[in-house]
Amino acid sequence: MDVRPPWAVRSLTLLDMRKNEIDIITLGCSKNLVDAERLMRQLELVGYKCVHDSAEPKGEIAIINTCGFIGDAKEESIEIILQFAERKSKGKLRKLYVMGCLSQRYKEELPAEIPEVDKWFGKFDYMGIVEECASAQFRECPEGYSLEFKGEEFERTLTTPKHYAYLKIAEGCNRYCSYCAIPLITGRFTSRKMEDILDEVRWLVGQGVREFNVIAQDLSSYGLDLYGEHRLAQLVDEMAQIEGVEWIRLHYTYPTDFPYDLLPVMAKHKNVCKYMDIALQHCSDNMLKKMHRHITRKEQDAVIRRIREEVPGICIRTTLLVGHPGETEEDFNELCEWVKEMKFERMGAFAYSEEEGTYAAQHYKDDIPQEEKEQRVETLMAIQQEISAALLSQMVGTQQRVVIDREEEGYYVGRTQYDSPEVECEVLIEKTENESRESGAQILEIGEFYTVTIIKSEDFDLYATL
Repeated sequence: MDVRPPWAVRSLTLLDMRKNEIDIITLGCSKNLVDAERLMRQLELVGYKCVHDSAEPKGEIAIINTCGFIGDAKEESIEIILQFAERKSKGKLRKLYVMGCLSQRYKEELPAEIPEVDKWFGKFDYMGIVEECASAQFRECPEGYSLEFKGEEFERTLTTPKHYAYLKIAEGCNRYCSYCAIPLITGRFTSRKMEDILDEVRWLVGQGVREFNVIAQDLSSYGLDLYGEHRLAQLVDEMAQIEGVEWIRLHYTYPTDFPYDLLPVMAKHKNVCKYMDIALQHCSDNMLKKMHRHITRKEQDAVIRRIREEVPGICIRTTLLVGHPGETEEDFNELCEWVKEMKFERMGAFAYSEEEGTYAAQHYKDDIPQEEKEQRVETLMAIQQEISAALLSQMVGTQQRVVIDREEEGYYVGRTQYDSPEVECEVLIEKTENESRESGAQILEIGEFYTVTIIKSEDFDLYATL
């Protein structure tokens, strides 16, 4: 059944294919990616062909989905916008639109700075983009025509390999950490209704998705605004019982007011990955207080111990922030020793970036030189590299269930339940020299799950055989 408006179908016969193609470039986090996928679905339903993150953009319309989280991300967004603005000035692009976090945050300032952009949209106004594109594209579009969602709001065009997807269950954040601009961009924490999320999971299973990476700025708060109580455990429990859901992985829990009723659910269900992404940021009481984390080191350590006790074998991923105003050498040294003690299975670190409008920008002096911040990141990651190498070496000789993400020359590349797509450890399975369907050797299929034996480890990767 064709759900496009009749005027769209008629007008398409008058247009060449290039004018009907839109390049969409997504920057930043996986939450942004979900927004782009929903936008693509709606654009396709009114007749466009959408190309995502093309190495060689060719469409006459481009949409940049920006990130505005920290300085480096903002710089990257501006650089990409300027590149497409140059294409437009050379006649290679007819329309340039910008959406996302950067556009949401600086919607008053940006139009004067980059006039080549035809229109700026906020983070949540992607249906406004659909209406704008339809008006620019279809000459027979009635004046004042207002587009509405076609299909369900959660429907989207997946840009990930078809076997996994990101599942966004909330927007915004109420934590107001001193350094973070996310609440200023996305607003208050807003949970999605549980029944809508579960309907989306069922729809995605129908599209071939088997692995669900559950995301929000703060998973720990899910349900508090809608139901007056934590509902993450119930949501995960019900997801795990949906036929076709092979893996559920949780991203971005918060240690303060952690929903402990989630842990028995994780321990009970085999398809809930033994993986917890929990952003801890620091350990010294001095820095936790300055960062407005509303937790002490003793309380934070107790959260980690309880997670490990109730879900044996769990992989904990965390992110740490160094160079925040007021971080002394003693604070940083304490952080280094704490990382050695905690031995996080996965860890990342980033340097403080002053963000206007945040508490830190308004009340603290950014007094640590950038060179020193970067050195602290390197020091911390060097410690983690040794920890990671030691932990991965312990997996040699064990059997692990992996999903195959892609095929490369000489190897199939997969992941265990302990690794999120694209950012963490991969498992490389060497092909045999005579591997072919005719030879009778087993050909691994993308998106399928296999049991492998780990035969070798490196700092951040594993090698295996069937």
